Amino acid sequence: MNSPEQPLPTFDEVLLCTPQTSAEQVGLFLRRCLLPCPGEQRVYTMLYADELSYDVSCRAEELFQHLQRYSSSYRLVLLCDCEREHSYIPSAFSHCKVHMIPQRARPEIQQYLQRHFQVAQPSASAASVFKDHVCVGIVSSKRAGVGK
Repeated sequence: MNSPEQPLPTFDEVLLCTPQTSAEQVGLFLRRCLLPCPGEQRVYTMLYADELSYDVSCRAEELFQHLQRYSSSYRLVLLCDCEREHSYIPSAFSHCKVHMIPQRARPEIQQYLQRHFQVAQPSASAASVFKDHVCVGIVSSKRAGVGK
């Protein structure tokens, strides 16, 4: 987000982890991240890595240790919930932990995201539902179960 023209991550640069994420999915993701590709400087991100099952987490750490020998210039970010910092992945990578505070103001981040999620030509798409023809939106309520 250093520049407004900088693109959002692509689908293969982000892995959204859940308790159902398989070791195979994590393995493929780590191979993309850690096996060197000449000329590429991508940033890979595992979101909610703390939610991986214990077995998948163990296998992921083993594979990471193995593949790390092939590349020293990888860019991998593991985002975890601070309330689950004692789960396997945050504990295994605790020596690399960085507490992060957003470097940009919220309006600046919102403007960047709005620019990248805006539909170019307003048409009869789902984007017409959201403000400024943005193709992504968040609907929330302070009350649970009110038909969101």
